[in-house]
Amino acid sequence: MKRNIFLAVALLLASGTAIVSAQQDTIRYVGNTLSNVDYHHGQLPLAVGVHATQIMRASREHPNKADGFGWTYNHATNMAYWNGKFYLNYLSDPVGEHIPPSQTFLMHSEDGENWSFPEVVFPIYNIPDGYTKEGVEGVAKNLTATMHQRMGFFTSSDNRFFTLAFYGISMDEKDSPNDGKGIGRVIREIYKDGSLGPIHFIRYNHGWNESNTNFPFYKKSKDRGFKKACEELLSQPLQMQQWVEEADRDDPLIPLQKQYKAFSYYHLPNGNVVGLWKHALTSISKDGGKSWEYRPLRAPGFVNSNAKIWGQKTSDGRYATVYNPSEYRWPLAISTSDDGLNYTDLLLVHGEITPMRYGGNYKSYGPQYVRGITENNGTPDDGKLWVSYSVNKEDIWVASVPVPVKSSVDSDVNDVFNNLEDGKELDLWNVYNLSWASAEIEKANNQKTLTLRDHDPFDYARVDRVIPFAQKMEAEFTVTPEQNDHGLLQVEFQNKTGLPSIRLVFDNDGILKTKAGSRFRTISEYEAGKTYTIKVILDTTSRSYTVSVNGGKESRQIFYAPADGIERIMFRTGEQRHFPNPDTPADREDYDDLPNTGLPIKEAVFHIQSLITKKQ
Repeated sequence: MKRNIFLAVALLLASGTAIVSAQQDTIRYVGNTLSNVDYHHGQLPLAVGVHATQIMRASREHPNKADGFGWTYNHATNMAYWNGKFYLNYLSDPVGEHIPPSQTFLMHSEDGENWSFPEVVFPIYNIPDGYTKEGVEGVAKNLTATMHQRMGFFTSSDNRFFTLAFYGISMDEKDSPNDGKGIGRVIREIYKDGSLGPIHFIRYNHGWNESNTNFPFYKKSKDRGFKKACEELLSQPLQMQQWVEEADRDDPLIPLQKQYKAFSYYHLPNGNVVGLWKHALTSISKDGGKSWEYRPLRAPGFVNSNAKIWGQKTSDGRYATVYNPSEYRWPLAISTSDDGLNYTDLLLVHGEITPMRYGGNYKSYGPQYVRGITENNGTPDDGKLWVSYSVNKEDIWVASVPVPVKSSVDSDVNDVFNNLEDGKELDLWNVYNLSWASAEIEKANNQKTLTLRDHDPFDYARVDRVIPFAQKMEAEFTVTPEQNDHGLLQVEFQNKTGLPSIRLVFDNDGILKTKAGSRFRTISEYEAGKTYTIKVILDTTSRSYTVSVNGGKESRQIFYAPADGIERIMFRTGEQRHFPNPDTPADREDYDDLPNTGLPIKEAVFHIQSLITKKQ
């Protein structure tokens, strides 16, 4: 018996898996739900009421609808909430990672869903001609800096608000800008009226100083409050730990100087700090981040690869981590805990991957590099958990997760949108809302409707409604399509893990169809501008259902896939995607773009007036 135990431990160590003693305080995942990367949604239950919003859709062809530049590598978001507004910054390159020029953009929003046009907050920075980088071939000539930062915002104790970035140097496309050999970190104040203060360096890397850089050192500022805030920031170990990758490798301000990446943290009730890094590495600090109890080790039970993991305390006094629970950068999921140490569930936040429209260096598929709002950077008034991330290192997204986080509902659905309170209509709906394919409450014929619009050739609008688990139920929904010669609306009845059993389709040939195995059957024709009330009565035990339209004759059908029960109803303006998959290469071999990346399709619009369900 002892020999078997020793052998098991030896095998774990040989495989590179770190072991955390049962006596050590550490976060751990103790739930049973795991992600299946054969599906973009991982077959995970939905976190009820998540609204995922694309706030910047990259477009080389339509820069006026994107960022003003048409740059297509956009990544590494950071988020804050200050003075009643959300703020987000992200770094951007024209084509790919580590290929300058590079700059950092700033966006803001009052509600988290409608965002300002990106503005340059840290501009392109010129490297002096003749510069050489230790250990890297080449001499700088007309070279500009490459931005890289893990920290984006800081709020001082006297409520002054700052955004930060880092100017690194990439001599070629494979040369990392966060190797400790960059120029330095810059800081800029954001004022209450939205204007920006001057740019200053707050920390130089080795070899750089006031004499050979383009912005003044913070100590030269005549604003005493600004200098005080900078000194406050520099004195906080948890803030400094976020700088480790870009800073000098022996910078005395960095408490833990080993290259554990993408640090995030939260406090426990006893004052201890939980630290999190890429690969779900974790440790505990009992002195505010000045030191760590043990070398960061893999959190037991957590599955995470070379992607960021975010952790925070939620507004209900519980805790959450948000990350990609796989060896890939999909799906994006949330796990929750009562005590900040033991995580018990795994729920879906973002389970869609749009095609990567633009090629580029080190571009990865999926919703990735998630960041929320750190403890010192504000608390949104709505009590939700807010996170930001990029998709495919191309488009910028935010998602809001209602708190308390839950995966089920108790009551049948009675969502007649015109009768629901303004601003609350979609509280229990999961929304996938894009710049070119929106899913929002609109007015149509003086009635509020959930309107899906789609002119995006690569993506679709989507909404899901979680319902009480039912083996027998009926559902009635009302839809008005504005067209019948283009566009598509699919309606699916799905189980808890997102697998469909029934699919109804308003197809682009003017026919309402139902999926019957590998074929489709006609239910009826439909007309543009006409309202259709569709009633479905289903029984999972017999795998059968009936469909009727506008009170007409029932059509009896068979599930095209079995289910133990139905827990979701989904509306989507496009076909389900299955690419990429686990066998898709991590990096594109070329920088080729997809065809017609800037060409929108003819818009299709569907108004959903209501959804009513009844469990039998």
